[in-house]
Amino acid sequence: MSTTETSQLPRPRTLFDKALTVGVEEEFLLVDAVTRAVAPLAPAVLGAESPHDLQAELTDFQVESATPVCRTMGEVRDSLVATRAALGSMAAAHGTRIVATGTPVLGVVKPVPLTDDPRYRRMAVEYGRLIHDLTICGCHVHVGIPDDDAGVLISNHLRPWLPVLLALSANSPFVDGLDTGYSSWRYLSWSPWPSAGAPPYFASAEEYHLARRAMLDSGAAMDPATVYWDVRLSANHPTVELRVCDVAATVDEAVLIAALTRGIAATALSSRVPALDVAPHVLRAALWRAARDGVEGTNVDLRAGTLVRASAQVQALVTWVRPALEAAGDYELVTDVVDRILLDGSGAERQRRAFRRRGELADVVDLLVAQTA
Repeated sequence: MSTTETSQLPRPRTLFDKALTVGVEEEFLLVDAVTRAVAPLAPAVLGAESPHDLQAELTDFQVESATPVCRTMGEVRDSLVATRAALGSMAAAHGTRIVATGTPVLGVVKPVPLTDDPRYRRMAVEYGRLIHDLTICGCHVHVGIPDDDAGVLISNHLRPWLPVLLALSANSPFVDGLDTGYSSWRYLSWSPWPSAGAPPYFASAEEYHLARRAMLDSGAAMDPATVYWDVRLSANHPTVELRVCDVAATVDEAVLIAALTRGIAATALSSRVPALDVAPHVLRAALWRAARDGVEGTNVDLRAGTLVRASAQVQALVTWVRPALEAAGDYELVTDVVDRILLDGSGAERQRRAFRRRGELADVVDLLVAQTA
């Protein structure tokens, strides 16, 4: 957005005094250390004991980690560093590496080797071939909430910023050995899922629960955990969960997404102005544009309907949440990483740059291995 909703209004700083809790989930792909192709070895890799919260995902190509509940971005960073290191060591013991990318660069992924879990087998029956395009990895940020009404308020305020957060995190230009022409092919791969996409604007928690019930009654979702909106109330925790982002290429970029998400949440709870109620078709178009162009290109100004530089939207977001970031001690962290991305390129741009050097996709995977660690 080129303009903001509440930047001219004073905010009661007391609402920023106690930092909201935050947690981050990261999904990674396993690749063979020699061929660099995806390797279906998650059961073996996850067979070792670990003090960290590590778990399987939908396919045997994927592993997932989750931080504990954190109160500072320092805690988030320390946990992400530790879990990436632990997963890296566990993967190396089986001749593989973990890579933080939204889609597989090399290797045959269809039909997908599903994780041996009754729930995933049921998903395959219910949703058929949709499951075959889901070898994808995202970064999910949970922010603690006092109640569902607060979660819906935060969801409404996150909604207009979803394209900006997607563009900033875009990290999946390649799939099956080809450049897709998109910065986030993961988001496009996920879009056909019946419960995916931006959530509606909700007037209340009651309206949210009615909409979720409609998804369940229709079969578009098997259970509350398969209501896969880009922002949702968690089915298992007292949190609002952001799901729009690709898995971050680096720990610093994952911390950035977490800090911005919490900043938006804190700003939403302090705002005296309702969130911008963006028409669904306009928001869908902006999300498509963000997935295509990433942070290097243009996106849709949700008020004017015109195209603007995505980098300007990122700066507008940072400006809007600055009071919350400063109160949490996160402002310098955020501006440092944002400046670095705008200077050096997003995860998607860095992948393409690695390929352009020699025209070798193996170089892309090697970059991803190095960045992930």
